[in-house]
Amino acid sequence: MEAAATGLPVEMTLLGWSVILLIVHIIVQSGAATRETGLDYNASPRDEGNKAWGVMAGRSSRALKNFLETYPAFVAMALALAVTDKTGGLGAIGAHVWFWARIVYLPLYLLGIPYIRSIVWTISVGGILLMLWALFF
Repeated sequence: MEAAATGLPVEMTLLGWSVILLIVHIIVQSGAATRETGLDYNASPRDEGNKAWGVMAGRSSRALKNFLETYPAFVAMALALAVTDKTGGLGAIGAHVWFWARIVYLPLYLLGIPYIRSIVWTISVGGILLMLWALFF
């Protein structure tokens, strides 16, 4: 299955968009940190150690860390499906599930919404497992 606009497999298209999602996470985190610690501190080498971060900087930092925990698995699965010519079908569904769940996850974390956030995280991991299944079966 190919993405209509790019001619690429869906998994590769979503891999490209996932880089944008990574950049969004980084911008949100750095913006929250700058708002809470100040531009001078955030632009400095921070040799004096971490300043205490407030709620939003802490949440955005933890959301980025959480994203980075599953991102390598998504990248690996998307690339594995592409190089083995097993794109489409269940793998494409899994890629969509991971990608859209990760988009939903960020605002849930920033808003401090418990349980639903954990369910969304579980759904995103389910997307990776679908991709894994598509690779092997």
